[in-house]
Amino acid sequence: MTDQPSVPSLLRSHGLRPNKRLGQSFLADPVLLAQIAGAAELQPADLVVEVGAGLGTLTRVLAERAGRVIAVEIDRSVLPVLHEQLRRFPNVEVLAGDILEVSLPGLTPHGYKLVGNVPYYITSAILRHFLAREPRPSLMAVTVQREVAERIVAGPGEMSLLAVSVQFYGRPKIVARIPAGAFFPPPEVDSAVLRIDVLPEPAVSGVDEQAFFRVVRAGFGQKRKTLRNALRAGLALDAAAASLVLGAAGIDPERRAETLSLAEWGGIVRAFSRF
Repeated sequence: MTDQPSVPSLLRSHGLRPNKRLGQSFLADPVLLAQIAGAAELQPADLVVEVGAGLGTLTRVLAERAGRVIAVEIDRSVLPVLHEQLRRFPNVEVLAGDILEVSLPGLTPHGYKLVGNVPYYITSAILRHFLAREPRPSLMAVTVQREVAERIVAGPGEMSLLAVSVQFYGRPKIVARIPAGAFFPPPEVDSAVLRIDVLPEPAVSGVDEQAFFRVVRAGFGQKRKTLRNALRAGLALDAAAASLVLGAAGIDPERRAETLSLAEWGGIVRAFSRF
């Protein structure tokens, strides 16, 4: 791996400061950068889309391991640094723009990997953007807030709408923890490297995706309510109809949304389709 310049020196040499509005916290520790790239299990033939290339510290590591890297960066003020750091890597294409809006060339279903240090404030939006529409990546290795990573990998009893939304499309796991002090400037919380192995098909089969998430959103829409009351409120049902559907799915109406597995949510959606 090539030597990495320090983040403060890069910023100083270009007269830049981290953009608080964009949640910029840069990582330059070579060991931690290697952990992020390692979580993606990159091969010479891989195409990588990097979320938030920043100063190019992670981009360089990705470029050394993958065949092609599309590095997306929304902050145009750092583009001169990015181009300077990447000029020796002809396999890197830098795109200026919002990762949620920019057109990404050459992507095919499960034909690329998504890697990056994801700004905390748009973590959920980025995950939804790449998981809920084609073409989906084959794998995601992203640095996110540690608490968010723990919510995503949770099981029944601690499930959330975010956990269901991610686990419907892939198998998430935490592969490394990164202390706040490893970043410049340090954020207020620790981070984690989250790997998501994206499934060829959703984890719950035989259901319409829109119907599935309509029911799940209703279930989590009233967190303190029982499933019967949450579904009644979220789907404009009467209590008898909600109890009937849950009974048909073999689910106790007094349970709460966080206790259900993906398979049980699928059972509820299928039960709705029979009425």
